[in-house]
Amino acid sequence: MKRKKSSRFIVRWVVSSLGLWLAAALVGSDKISFQNRLSVVVISGLVLSVVNTIIKPLVVFLSLPAVLLSLGVFMVVINGLMVSIAAKLYSPLEVSSFGVAIVAGIVIGFTNFLVTAIIDNEK
Repeated sequence: MKRKKSSRFIVRWVVSSLGLWLAAALVGSDKISFQNRLSVVVISGLVLSVVNTIIKPLVVFLSLPAVLLSLGVFMVVINGLMVSIAAKLYSPLEVSSFGVAIVAGIVIGFTNFLVTAIIDNEK
């Protein structure tokens, strides 16, 4: 059981790193900066994964009325908030604005969706 949880976290970490890297490529390196180092991308993905594991469930619970009233669209704002928090906690990850963080959250969510679909399709 522990092995399954740890492997799920590692997949989440890799997907977060990949999503941040793709978001930086899409919106431009002037908007999301990693100081051009792979290690910063990997550690940023780790920080984002930890934030999503610990803080996001509480934020979703507290904002449940907004999520329900918006039919889930408010989750985009929550994902952007998680990217912003990760950028505040790990200073080598620089996100220029909350709007860019929301775009990064969308890209990470889409990347997560694709990876999950591929993994589920293999099973």
